[in-house]
Amino acid sequence: MTAPRGFVHDTADVADSALISEGSKVWHYAQVREDASLGENCIVGRGAYVGTGVEVGPNCKIQNYALVYEPAKLAAGVFVGPAVVLTNDHFPRAINADGTSKSADDWHPVGVDIREGASIGASATCIAPLVIGRWALVGAGSVVVKNVPDFALVVGSPAKRVGWVGAAGHPLTETATGEWVCPVTDAKYREVGPEQLVEIPAE
Repeated sequence: MTAPRGFVHDTADVADSALISEGSKVWHYAQVREDASLGENCIVGRGAYVGTGVEVGPNCKIQNYALVYEPAKLAAGVFVGPAVVLTNDHFPRAINADGTSKSADDWHPVGVDIREGASIGASATCIAPLVIGRWALVGAGSVVVKNVPDFALVVGSPAKRVGWVGAAGHPLTETATGEWVCPVTDAKYREVGPEQLVEIPAE
């Protein structure tokens, strides 16, 4: 029995082998390539591109005109803003050194791995290979060239950490040396090493 398929707009280009899970929506002029998979309740906005074999977890949002090139992996609850680019070629060239056109056999794709709950702001570019940590936030227009820690707020070109954010997405406030609190949820966090933050379990 075929699994239920989510909504695909008439103008979208979705490969027969792509998995569009129940509750997911692929909107106007978006393209989802062969063997890509969308978990439940995802949104792929107008004109967005999801490459061959890309894995998208449940409850993700890929906004208008975002380009998610294979072999990217998006965990549950990831937000990819409008016009974001996730690259896949560490040494991009159209031709080889001898002048011949590059083919699929002349390069090895590398991906961007975005962990649970992370958000990538509008028009940011993530240069593969790299990992965006859990609940991290990449500011709009940033160029990310190295791994981003869990809960990190990074901005700029190249992107640098300028603070911490909680699961609610708001910047954390430092309350004591190495301890931080979310102004929205009151969740508490602690720095446990250089560029490393963990949530303190509620009592």
